[in-house]
Amino acid sequence: MSSVSEERYGEWIAVRKDAGTHVAELVLDRPAAMNAVSSELAARLAEACADLAADRDVRATVLTSTHERAFCVGADLKERNSLSDAELGRHRPTARAAYTGVLELPMPTVAAVHGYALGGGFELALSCDMIVADPTAVVGLPEVSVGVIPGGGGTQLLPRRVGVARAAELIFSARRVEGGEAYRLGLVDELVEEGRDREEALALGARIARNSPVGLRAAKRALRTGWGLDLRAGLEIEDAAWRTVAFSGDRTEGVAAFNEKRKPRWPGE
Repeated sequence: MSSVSEERYGEWIAVRKDAGTHVAELVLDRPAAMNAVSSELAARLAEACADLAADRDVRATVLTSTHERAFCVGADLKERNSLSDAELGRHRPTARAAYTGVLELPMPTVAAVHGYALGGGFELALSCDMIVADPTAVVGLPEVSVGVIPGGGGTQLLPRRVGVARAAELIFSARRVEGGEAYRLGLVDELVEEGRDREEALALGARIARNSPVGLRAAKRALRTGWGLDLRAGLEIEDAAWRTVAFSGDRTEGVAAFNEKRKPRWPGE
């Protein structure tokens, strides 16, 4: 019997959970539009992320795409073109909630990228902790070429990956970067064989998920919250996170399993 279950969020978002590995796959599934982020897709993505965040059985989440030639081409510009200024303003919180939903998932996250990951599509990948890509990947933040700016976190997340000067060059020039160069610049973390981005990202998620769920969430919280603070403030963040795990059942089990030379059976609390 398969340990994988699937839940749909509207027509274009799916969540597959593998009870055996404790990995969730968050799937962008709007192939007819290369996963362009419409109001409906954004709303359902935010809803899926809220449910994932509340699921203590999920230890890692992998963001994937069903389209063969694209991870996500960004905002649905056809929809945007039909909106009045007032409608666009009302749409903004929905769009932000989708990107924030991915960014604030409490467990480690991995994006599996192939083909086009542009604008909001690349921002979804940047919202994950790690990005696995294949050589067909084409990433970039070209928003200034259509009169806007990155609005899904790109101006803040990209410099945290590659530094301010490199991020400025990429954002101001609106240029697209192919897989090999993206890997060399640190825009993606792993470059795998063509067609294997999803498989390798899920394998990475499974390796991560073998570890303490309490420890994973605390480590991510310390990493995300402490980044950019001065060292002393960052160390206080780390200490607070340490205290949430030091007296947990996971810590007790982890130490016992180590001493007994067996695999831990994490209670997750």
